[in-house]
Amino acid sequence: MKFTKCLFLILFLTATGLSADDAVDANTEYQRLLQSGSEDAEVWFNLAVRARGENSLDIADSALDKAGELQLSPVRVGIERSRIRIAAGDLAKAIKELQDLFAAGFTSVSVLTGDPVINSLAGQSDYDALIAEMTVQAFPCEHQEKFREFDFWIGEWDVHIANGTFAGKNEIVRAERGCVLIENWSGASGGTGMSINYLDKATNEWVQIWNAAGGTQITIRGGMTEEGMLLVGEIHYVGNGTTAPFRGLWTPMPDGRVRQFFEQSNDGGETWVPWFEGFYTRTM
Repeated sequence: MKFTKCLFLILFLTATGLSADDAVDANTEYQRLLQSGSEDAEVWFNLAVRARGENSLDIADSALDKAGELQLSPVRVGIERSRIRIAAGDLAKAIKELQDLFAAGFTSVSVLTGDPVINSLAGQSDYDALIAEMTVQAFPCEHQEKFREFDFWIGEWDVHIANGTFAGKNEIVRAERGCVLIENWSGASGGTGMSINYLDKATNEWVQIWNAAGGTQITIRGGMTEEGMLLVGEIHYVGNGTTAPFRGLWTPMPDGRVRQFFEQSNDGGETWVPWFEGFYTRTM
């Protein structure tokens, strides 16, 4: 008879996908772990999650305390503690747990907004304010005005030289939540090139790093002037191995176009000669 009961239990657990541990309630498992003196933080954390699911919230809190004592990540502990508070209906304390995490340096806002339990707090004014503040910290480039200085260049453009001849198409897009501008150039004669443009916050200078299929490499930096975005540095020609001083000026025009003017120096910066002048007309 005992064998038959054991066999029935095994078949039942297999059919339901449960383990033997799942067959006992969270309180029984908690007592078992206490008696065994378990020092496995993950085991205690998993028990806390399970106890919350069974609405054994005192056990969940106690198991989570054990996980914290065993050096489980304070972030994981704090987020689970907030879930427990939500299960208990104490939304103010749930939000306070999250506010404390933020005050300690946690800014991964997507972890909260992507968690269906945590984000059930959406609509609570304190939670919404916390998410807004965390978003600013998590994605600072989107929220600092200086990162927008080169936005006048963003768009899809037809580019012509001064006499009206079509030179090519250029597309400049914002990427990495406003931290980077990506340029993709397609010339009328078939040449291509691309650049990455970003604000080097350590120096507060804008930087452009350009590479073209033909082997021209440009690295220039600078910032906004009365005439527009002025970046200065060097151009390197991979084909012949030469390097020269180089500068570029982007000027927004009253009619909505942008003038791009590149110059190169062949005497170490004493004098400058035009390298390219293009006028951008927005297509999108």
